[in-house]
Order: sequence, then structure tokens, then C-alpha cells
Amino acid sequence: MWIVLGPIALHGETGLEMMSRDRIWHQCHPILSNFIGDYPEECLVTFTYYGECPKCQVPCDQLGDYKQFLSHNYREALRSFALANGNECAFHAACRDSGIKPIYHPFWESLLLVDIYVSIIPDILHQLLQGVMKHLIAWVTDPLVFGQQSVDAQCCLVPPNHQTVLFPRGFTSFSCVLGKEHKNVC
Repeated sequence: MWIVLGPIALHGETGLEMMSRDRIWHQCHPILSNFIGDYPEECLVTFTYYGECPKCQVPCDQLGDYKQFLSHNYREALRSFALANGNECAFHAACRDSGIKPIYHPFWESLLLVDIYVSIIPDILHQLLQGVMKHLIAWVTDPLVFGQQSVDAQCCLVPPNHQTVLFPRGFTSFSCVLGKEHKNVC
């Protein structure tokens, strides 16, 4: 990411002349305003631990609750990363106290006007698909609706088709569903 965004770090402060569509020159200040990615990429960019929210300080047991929580402290993270070139123990302790992974100098550290915790944008379409499918599968396999055995039996009866992935033994007994399997179930 530093290779891609490194050139705009200078121009974010000093500006850069750019021509608009109507051929008028403007002084522009390119900045990183948002970062869109899946949850694992968001955790990598914000240096939060997997299972935690990359935007705010919500406790793990309250994820999904409709409450407001404080955003991660960007200034505190920058202070922790500033210790990277000094005492290693102090750096790791500061990162632990901040609740972030000890990474040496993130790509966004020197970018102007970037608060990476504010810049994270949720992938609404992806989350909606995941949430709807998770709810739909839980509803259909509920014993009061159809039940797991009935859904698996129906999967066995699907005739071969070039555009449909078959589950001859059903899909409700999967212990670990990988991305491709989840897509096929959807």
C-alpha cells in the first residue's frame, strides 16, 4: 500500500495541479479518504486483532448490538508507532495497551489528514448478502420450518445441472464452510 499511496503523501500537503473535465486547472490535494475492504483486510490495515471491530472499541460480547461506542484512538496508535525505532519492549507494551498489533510504521502513518479508523467503510452489499443468507439458512433448517434432514434430503434430489453445484449429502452437516462452499450454498 505504501508503494501505491506513497506519491500522494507529498501532494496531500503541497497540492498538485490537475485538469478537470472541462479543461480548467485546479490545485488539488489528494488524500486517502476511505478504505473499502473485507473484514480481514480491515483488520490488517487498522492492526486490530481478528474478532474485534476495526472501527470502534466495542467489546467482543457486544458486537452487533445497536449501541454507539468510542472510535479507536488514532493519536494513541500514532504515539505507539512512533516508539517503533526505539526500545522494542516499550513499543510492544504501548501497542498492547492501545489494543493494536505491533507493526513497524504502517503505510498511513505519514499520510496527511488520514484517520484510518474513520476511513474504514463497511462493505454493505457483502455484509447484507452474508447476513441474509445466514438468516435464511438458519430459518430453513430450523426444526419448526423444514429441519436439517429435510433440507439435506431435498439437496439429494436436485437433478444434475451445468449451472448448479450439487450437494449429494446435503450441506447442513459441514463443520467448516469455506468461501467457495459458502458461495455454492448461496
